[in-house]
Amino acid sequence: MTLPLMPKATAVWLIDKTALTFDQIAEFCGMHPLEVQAIADGEVAQGIMGYDPVANSQVTAQDIERCEADPNARLRIMASSNPNPKKARGGRYTPVAKRNDRPDAIAFLIRNYPQLSELQLSKLLGTTKETIQKVRERSHWNSANIKPRDPVILGLCKQSDLNDAIAQANERLTREGRAVPPPPPPMPETDAA
Repeated sequence: MTLPLMPKATAVWLIDKTALTFDQIAEFCGMHPLEVQAIADGEVAQGIMGYDPVANSQVTAQDIERCEADPNARLRIMASSNPNPKKARGGRYTPVAKRNDRPDAIAFLIRNYPQLSELQLSKLLGTTKETIQKVRERSHWNSANIKPRDPVILGLCKQSDLNDAIAQANERLTREGRAVPPPPPPMPETDAA
């Protein structure tokens, strides 16, 4: 069940401004009836300003009046007209401890998935095209120490994101009429013993 914004403040307002029962207020706000009673007695939520659910389009005045007339009726929260927030597009944050692993991941993807574009690599790993180019040309400042390692194992991207990027790159090659490279051979399993 969807709860109102700021449930305790909403409960304070409903207690002060309406004749609803504690059970009705408790169910609407997602609280226990004893907690609502404690708010009404002044034992809980002292100093909390009431939040008007009518003025904030969470419930209608008619719905409150209907519930005041019938103690068995329940308030219904109105559907929000606000759009769901979209996920922000932007650079992916990589923790400081993992930033030195990026060139290894870039080298792995360039070697095993040459069909991935620089844009896909930069989005996938949260890096710049300049860094990708330097790893590709072996002009990176640390190129002597770069060892190709799987970015999923390094924790730089999710396997599902990598699979999606590879699928998109393969579709692009198919549309352009170019051959899709075969998948890389499976990695050899190492014994921990």
